[in-house]
Amino acid sequence: MYNAGKIIIGLLIFVGLVAFPFVYSGGKATAKPDPKVDTPEILKLAENERKCVEPKAYMKGEHMVLLNDWRDWVVRDDNTIYTATDGKKYTMSLQNTCMKCHSNKKKFCDECHNYTAVKPYCWDCHIVPKEKET
Repeated sequence: MYNAGKIIIGLLIFVGLVAFPFVYSGGKATAKPDPKVDTPEILKLAENERKCVEPKAYMKGEHMVLLNDWRDWVVRDDNTIYTATDGKKYTMSLQNTCMKCHSNKKKFCDECHNYTAVKPYCWDCHIVPKEKET
């Protein structure tokens, strides 16, 4: 083998580059976010009103699908009323329905989106809500 030295050096550099993120982080995983739904706005609601438009498990995994559907239905079909699976009706509005209760964008939205490295485009069109100091 005439190029054995070059191949070995190349392999060592490759392994070093691949292993760098793991060594740099020290094997520590980022703490999984646990968004709290005890915002002052939610606590103001009566106990029987403290309910999202769909069950928590659905919203946790499918909220972006729901928001995309809402956008399409409102903008393209001029349909502004959403009927949830429990039969209750809601106005399809990110700012007036969702953010009314989830008023803590930094803790509720950003914490999970940063953890999953997702950059939602909601705020390209919508006005970013002002955080209330508590």
